[in-house]
Amino acid sequence: MSGDGREGDRRDDEVRDARRIPGPRGAVDDLDLESVPRPVLPPRGEHTPEETVPKQEPPVSEDGTPGQEALKEKEEEAREAREAEETPEAREAEEAPEAPGASAAPDGPAPEEEGEYVVYEPLSETAADPAASATSPHPETADAPPAPALSHQVLKALLGAWALSACSAGETAAVEEHLTSCAPCADEALRLRDAVGLLHTDGSLDLDPGLRARVLDGCLGRRPARIPVPEWVTPYDAETARLDALVRDFGAAEWHAPVRLQWFEEERAVTRRTTVAGVIGHLMAVDGLLSAVLGLEDPLAAAEGRGGSEVPLTPVRRTEAYWAATHPPATRAVREPWRDLTHRLISTASIAGRNVAERSVSYGDFALPLQDALLDRAFECWVHGTDIAEAVDYPYGPPSATHLHRMVDLAARMLPAALAGRRRAGLAGPSKELVAPGEPGRSVHLEVEGHGGGDWYIALDSPAAVGSPDRAVAQVALDGVEFCRLVAGHISPVEAAAGQEGDREAIRDVLFASASLSRL
Repeated sequence: MSGDGREGDRRDDEVRDARRIPGPRGAVDDLDLESVPRPVLPPRGEHTPEETVPKQEPPVSEDGTPGQEALKEKEEEAREAREAEETPEAREAEEAPEAPGASAAPDGPAPEEEGEYVVYEPLSETAADPAASATSPHPETADAPPAPALSHQVLKALLGAWALSACSAGETAAVEEHLTSCAPCADEALRLRDAVGLLHTDGSLDLDPGLRARVLDGCLGRRPARIPVPEWVTPYDAETARLDALVRDFGAAEWHAPVRLQWFEEERAVTRRTTVAGVIGHLMAVDGLLSAVLGLEDPLAAAEGRGGSEVPLTPVRRTEAYWAATHPPATRAVREPWRDLTHRLISTASIAGRNVAERSVSYGDFALPLQDALLDRAFECWVHGTDIAEAVDYPYGPPSATHLHRMVDLAARMLPAALAGRRRAGLAGPSKELVAPGEPGRSVHLEVEGHGGGDWYIALDSPAAVGSPDRAVAQVALDGVEFCRLVAGHISPVEAAAGQEGDREAIRDVLFASASLSRL
């Protein structure tokens, strides 16, 4: 044996079945990985055959010792046996160039370069059987065995993907076949399909306006507040929260969007243009009338740096003073002080107790109890919230039926005094039947239909008289939201009534008195 691991001058490819010791292996960086033969992997999904290469024994000569002549004889016998078994078609297939990825020849590994390890590959059935190779020259294209049946746990885990139509065709067929025989999985699949339907809704993504109230009711029902919000404060709480939800995410362009405010003065409509930020500033300026009654700081006095005695009382003058003091015009920075003021009004009114509800809030030309003033502020938040929503082209619904009914009731209670004021100004017909205070007098039946509706009887001849169905001389019907728009000065009195019956002059006086309740 020579020093390089070979016996004499014998070539390495002459000894096909003998074990040999590999030569020195080069460094990893010097190894050409592309030239290293890779084992042929079994088709995807098939079980890897647990075959091993049979142990190869070196041939021996007649005297029992290994030798070159014995090796040549053994190799010659193997060649003759193969030639006898091969058919012409198989010989042609063998002589053809081997396709990439084909398995090794059945007679063992191909000769390799010196210094490399011998890599033996598992023999497939096609390679072991030459006849099979002749009939199927490309074993990798043969039909793969059917995939094993999926277990119940696997199919149950696939129900979510099946409901989303994310399974492959085979998985879908397996799941649907399983659902015909497994009732629990069928119920779960039905629930998942219903849930998927909610993911593809075409409805609005906006939250229900009543969601906040329902959540608070549920929370307070489980754990009542130590100091609950009085019922007469809840409309103001709800409408300020709705308006804040509308403007919270406005950008700079939306805060400067133009808004057209409108109301009635005497017999004509009046308009004023401002911005979204200007509307919020107007609301904060008028809310200062209530903060003074509750002992809080007047935001208008703080903005102008003067005492509360010098601050105007009427809502129009307070608004004009605030707009004049804000140069440049108000921006989104006005939201935080306005929202902070509304929170302080609600918490202070809740802590002050029951007697605070009757405290008088002066509006300059008239006064209202605090509970009615907060309801009036809730009404104005809704009206101006609608103005803002129209300016930015966003939907904004009416208040809840309970709160809207209370707003209509406040307007109905203010109508007799408004009628008397218009009569003194010569804008309404004269009184026809004066009665003692508290006695029933001539009335107009105000029928408000729909959302927050009801029936009210408006005294015509004296604010101290009592409206009575027995003394009704006319009836006028309006929708609840339309009546509130009339009170806000957003529609003409002539166009407001849906139905009229009786004394036309009395109906006209009531409709125009309703519009006169509007203001900036």
